[in-house]
Formats: sequence, structure tokens, C-alpha cells
Amino acid sequence: MIGYAPGQDVGPLEEWPLDNPASDYVIQRGAPRTYGRIDAGGPGHETRFGIWHCTAGAFDCTEQGDELMTILEGACRLTEHATGETRDLAAGDSLFVRDGSRVTWDVAESVTKVFLGHKPDGY
Repeated sequence: MIGYAPGQDVGPLEEWPLDNPASDYVIQRGAPRTYGRIDAGGPGHETRFGIWHCTAGAFDCTEQGDELMTILEGACRLTEHATGETRDLAAGDSLFVRDGSRVTWDVAESVTKVFLGHKPDGY
């Protein structure tokens, strides 16, 4: 079992540069840096499960896979470009985002999330 809870140390993470061409990252504000770890699944699998951390800043990206996320710490606002829908998220909040959604991550306070992603054709 792997447990995750707001305020608990998630362990070591590696830097995940915002340079994936499929995600088409566009920095909007600041110099956000991201870090993460895959705890199950990943490349060659239909699912992936892990931890993601982002420092303050804002960027646009295209989500890769359907994803259910729960915020463990920090505060951010996610805006979906197609609908204009905006969600403010903080520790304990969960959100589902569809594969291919173009979104803006506006991270006010460094965010850590746990996520479960699904992509039928694999990651």
C-alpha cells in the first residue's frame, strides 16, 4: 500500500522539465518548475499513478490522458480553455480532467498532487 495525505512528506521527486512537445507548454507567468515520480504504470502502460509538484507560476498545457487528481498541498486555479470553466483547488480537493484538454495551471502557492491517469493507447 502507498498512502498519501495532506501535509505528509511524499518522498523524493525528480525534475520534470516543461518540455514535452505533445503537451505544448507555454509559460504565462513566472518560472514554474515541476517535479514528479511515477509509483505505478507509466511508459508502455494504459495507466500511471504518482506524485507531481509545481512551484509558483502559470502555464498552458494540453493534458496527456484522462486524469483524476487530488491536491495534497498548495493552491492553484485550473482553467479549461474549451469551456472557460475555472476551478480553485487547495489541499483535499479533487478534480478530473479529460485527455487532450487544453488548460491553464495558475499556481499561486507551490502545489503537490497525487494523480491517476488513463490513456487507452498507452503512455
